[in-house]
Amino acid sequence: MPDIFLFLLAAMTLTLAPGPDNIYVLTRGIAQGKKAGLVAAAGFSSGLIFHTLLAVLGFAAVIKAYPPAYHALQYAGAAYLAYLGYRTLRSASAGIALASEEGAPGVPLKRIYWQSVLANMLNPKVTLFFIAFLPQFVHAEAGRVPLQMLLLALLFIAQAFVIFSAIALFSGAVGAYFRRRASASVHLNRLAGCAFIGLGIRMALPE
Repeated sequence: MPDIFLFLLAAMTLTLAPGPDNIYVLTRGIAQGKKAGLVAAAGFSSGLIFHTLLAVLGFAAVIKAYPPAYHALQYAGAAYLAYLGYRTLRSASAGIALASEEGAPGVPLKRIYWQSVLANMLNPKVTLFFIAFLPQFVHAEAGRVPLQMLLLALLFIAQAFVIFSAIALFSGAVGAYFRRRASASVHLNRLAGCAFIGLGIRMALPE
């Protein structure tokens, strides 16, 4: 696999491009703190394991060949993100701020993790990306193509977690600054809710 460094560079560039995953981590970190952002980063990175298995086992090709299956996952993921946004906005309307690192009430970290995993799993664009991106760096003449794809996917997941974690730490520091001001948590909560709904709408729209 002589192109491993080129693959890593391309993977990092794609991970840094604005998308539902890093925007969610950024928003969650600002609204609830760096711990919540790091948990969201771990959740999205864990969700990539699901897409890796689909790509390696060939199920991604089935999704690509059968448009109704793709659209079903697409709209399910969009609806789930919109639902998260609605729940967040309701919390803001009730005056319930998201958690700060000092222990204010907010979304439990375990729930944030599984929300992130599910939001990633319900994004079929990630699956199609894996099946389109990974084979470009596989050398068929070397054999063991599934193993090569698995190794590339694991490398992609590792670098994604590092980048997501950096975003979480940055957004957590920014959020901590604003949460020290009166009623800032409620406004950050509303911002997060609107961002989640916006991500859901974006996922539902055709490219």
